[in-house]
Amino acid sequence: MFRDLSRPIETGMPTYPGDPDVTISPDATHAADGYATSELRIGSHAGTHVDAPRHTLSDGDGIDERAVGEFAFDARLVDPGSLSDREPIEPGMLPESDTLDAVDLLVVRTGWAAHWGTERYRDHPYLTEAAAERCRDLGVGVGLDAFGPDPTPTGSAVDGATGAGDQPVGTPAHDALFRGGLPIVENLCGLDDLPERFRLYAFPLRLRDGDGSPVRAVAEWDE
Repeated sequence: MFRDLSRPIETGMPTYPGDPDVTISPDATHAADGYATSELRIGSHAGTHVDAPRHTLSDGDGIDERAVGEFAFDARLVDPGSLSDREPIEPGMLPESDTLDAVDLLVVRTGWAAHWGTERYRDHPYLTEAAAERCRDLGVGVGLDAFGPDPTPTGSAVDGATGAGDQPVGTPAHDALFRGGLPIVENLCGLDDLPERFRLYAFPLRLRDGDGSPVRAVAEWDE
């Protein structure tokens, strides 16, 4: 059984605050040219995508420096239960180590996929730095149905906006995972009723020195 867990790439789709807008426009057309091509303008972290360590660590690997096999994951679905806006996901909400045999990616179902395309999508739950460090200690990366494992700014990132209340600022969860060489997959969808264990394929474009890349994320499991 296969399921597409990726967002369609389309003009005007939601993007992280401060990231480039996405546009797809005709280049050549059948009427004028006898064939069709399109111009795609997109940021490296648009839609469903994987982050490279270079995204937050100046000395981190680029996306093209990772072996392609590193983007085929033995995944474990994690359902922390009903979460509220900007609720921290603590280490105790993650699985015990003895249940993670042959797992290299935890896919955390926050429920925030339901808010895609709304302002509330920015208010997703997030991993505490301690939770990210626990993932690092366990040797497992993280996938989420949200903008990312850290809180999303309340305003435009380019204007220096910060988190709300006592939330962390910056990228402590990203950094903790990247320092362990672990993957991060963001803006997943279609996580409802997935089995607890499955394979996840999230192959990036081969961008030279890339800090991340959109992916076609696909889950596979036995019926």
